[in-house]
Amino acid sequence: MEFDSNIEHLRLAYWNILMTGGPILAVALCIGLFIGVFQAATSINEATLSFVPKLVIVMGAMGLTSGYMLNRMSDYFAFIFESIAAIH
Repeated sequence: MEFDSNIEHLRLAYWNILMTGGPILAVALCIGLFIGVFQAATSINEATLSFVPKLVIVMGAMGLTSGYMLNRMSDYFAFIFESIAAIH
C-alpha cells in the first residue's frame, strides 16, 4: 500500500466521522446553547434542566438520522473491505 492511498483512507475515515457524528453534535450544541441562554435569562440553575431536554432531543435526532448513518458507515466499511481484498 502506498503512502498516498494511506492518506486517502485516513481522509475518508475523518470525513465519514464528520458526516455521521456532525449532525448529532450540531443538534447537541444548538440545544445546549439555547438552554444555556434560557438559564442565564431566567437565573434558573437546575442541572436537570440542561441535561434531560438535551438527552431527549439528541436521542430523537439519533433516531431520525440512524438510517443515514447506517448507510454511510456500511458504504465506508464495504469500501475498506474491498480495499483490503485488493491488496492481495
